[in-house]
Amino acid sequence: MPKEVVVIGLLALAGFLAGGVYATWKTARLMAVILLVLIVLAVGGAVLWLI
Repeated sequence: MPKEVVVIGLLALAGFLAGGVYATWKTARLMAVILLVLIVLAVGGAVLWLI
């Protein structure tokens, strides 16, 4: 599998998680913060995978 596919998948996952943060911020802040940490991990993984 080309590494660009993995990077695009991780960035898509980060976007999906960002939608979850937006949807849960007003009702469940702890869950939103956990999702935010997962976004950082996904984007960081995508950057490291690309390098």
